[in-house]
Amino acid sequence: MRSSPWPDGVRRRALLAAGAGVPLVPLTAPAAVVDVAAALRAGGVAAAFRHALAPGTFDPPGFRLGDCSTQRNLDDEGRAQARRLGEWFRSRGLEPAAVRSSPWCRCVDTAQLAFGRHEVWDALASPVGAEAATREQRLQALRAALAAVPAGRFEVWITHQFVLNDLTGDSASQAEGLLLKAAADGGRPQVLARLNPA
Repeated sequence: MRSSPWPDGVRRRALLAAGAGVPLVPLTAPAAVVDVAAALRAGGVAAAFRHALAPGTFDPPGFRLGDCSTQRNLDDEGRAQARRLGEWFRSRGLEPAAVRSSPWCRCVDTAQLAFGRHEVWDALASPVGAEAATREQRLQALRAALAAVPAGRFEVWITHQFVLNDLTGDSASQAEGLLLKAAADGGRPQVLARLNPA
C-alpha cells in the first residue's frame, strides 16, 4: 500500500471535498491543493486527459489510424468513464472552448462520448515510434497552444500517457487528467492538479 504524502487531516479534508464533487489532489504538499472547477472557470488552462479505459497495452501489429477495428479500443467501462467525465463538466456548467483529441480511436471516442464533439489534433498523437524531431515539434505545438488559451476560457485535450509524460514529466491513469498552465518561460507546463472525475 502506497503511503500518502499528506498529513492525515489534509487527506481527509481533500477526500471529503472530492466526494462533494470537487476533486482536490495535492501534488507534493498541502499548499498545492487546487479547486479544479474554480481554476477551469478562471481559464488560461487546459485539462489534459489520458483516454478512458482501453484494456491491453499498445496497439496490435499493423494497426491503422483510420480503422478502429485494428486498434485497442474502449471497453464498456471505458465508455462509461468517458460519459462520467463529460457529466462532471456539464453538472458544473463548465463548457470547454475546444475539445481536442489524438487521432487514435480510443481518444476520439473518449472525447465524443464525454463532450459530443472533438477536433482531431496531431500534436496529441501517440509518440510511440515517432522520430525525436516529430516528438519535439508536437511538444512545441502543445506548449504554444496552452500559452494561447486566454483567461476565462479552458480547453480539454484527450491524449495518451506518453504524451502527458513527455509534456509534463508526469503520468496519468486511464480517464485521469492533469490541469495544465503554461510556464512563463515557455518550457514544461505547470501541473496545477490531477482530475479524477470519472
